[in-house]
Amino acid sequence: MVHVAERTTWIEPSASSVATQRARELRAEGHDIIALTQGQPDFDTPEFIKEAAAKALQKGETKYSAASGIPDLKQAIVRKLERDNGLSYTDKQVVVSTGAKHTLYNLFQVLLGEGDEVIVPAPFWVSYPEQIQCAGGKMVVAETKEEDGFVLQPDAFREKISPRTRFLVLNSPGNPTGGVYDQNDLAALAEICLEHSIGTISDEIYEMLLYEGRTHFSIAQVSPEMKQQTIVVNGLSKAYAMTGWRLGYMAGNEEVAAAVSRLQSQSTSNPTTFLQYGAIAALDCDQECVAAMVKEFDKRRKYMVERLNAISGVNCSTPYGAFYVFPNVSSHYGKTIGGARISDSFDLTSALLEQEMVAAVPGKPFNSDANIRLSYATSMEVIEEGLNRIERFLA
Repeated sequence: MVHVAERTTWIEPSASSVATQRARELRAEGHDIIALTQGQPDFDTPEFIKEAAAKALQKGETKYSAASGIPDLKQAIVRKLERDNGLSYTDKQVVVSTGAKHTLYNLFQVLLGEGDEVIVPAPFWVSYPEQIQCAGGKMVVAETKEEDGFVLQPDAFREKISPRTRFLVLNSPGNPTGGVYDQNDLAALAEICLEHSIGTISDEIYEMLLYEGRTHFSIAQVSPEMKQQTIVVNGLSKAYAMTGWRLGYMAGNEEVAAAVSRLQSQSTSNPTTFLQYGAIAALDCDQECVAAMVKEFDKRRKYMVERLNAISGVNCSTPYGAFYVFPNVSSHYGKTIGGARISDSFDLTSALLEQEMVAAVPGKPFNSDANIRLSYATSMEVIEEGLNRIERFLA
């Protein structure tokens, strides 16, 4: 009998992936499922991006390539960071991986020693805890408040710092809250990071999905000193509807980039070679395709917030980035709905799926059991029907 190593037995599956998979299973059984779970745009990848990848495939770009990414793509990333963020890097400071999730996993593996602490503002993306623990690190949760826009406040950050603190993880715009850090927010946190020599991993995968005049600012932009202590993480999945392409990247100092490249050379090797040519086309385009998607996301965002806040016992703050809403539904805890006792976000989302065939993600894995996460990266028709069913369920 072959047994798995004990160090892997505590790893939980991604909550959003579990919810999405259950919805797929029920749909395959013939049920009329409304899935509001996964952070995956319903738009197709723009044609010119697919054409660039297809052209590379036809040209025979199907061999192994450099583990850290093809030079042309790394240079396109360097141009993007300079153009959009005012950040100057060389291609030796950039590593391309199979998605931003893979990039983050690589970073925790090369940056953390046993027992090193990583401060993560909550609510947080569900994969941070497992990835940090897989690397031998310890995640330290710093709570944020809805009234602060789910933005980490300096005092809340300071009180979590210990002699073992090595990194702060920032995710702006944020998953699951849609919270957005502005320049002043980041300057205040950067001052503390510099004071205590704390590095920052800045997860900026939703950078281009912003609403109501919000603009993206990276903590690496605060000062040259802060840039030296920051690793920027980004990718192609969300902005360009390229989730299945699995292309992400990091930019940081050469030592970190070299370590990530070495690790990757012993695991996945290179990201798929011909797909990287599609990423070049995406990064170098006029970005009108992204603006069109954001315009549609914005309509859905406003509609969801308005509808949810009209439901008795639901309070939904307005997100200013990404494509999720994170309504507080805790006033329904302690009730019995359709014969199901509702004690927490898992009970509520399970009953919602079984009774109304609406798939949502419980808030508990995001460290906020009072909430559930709903995605508006799906059609308005699906959203409208999903909200009709949620309203009926909670009536």
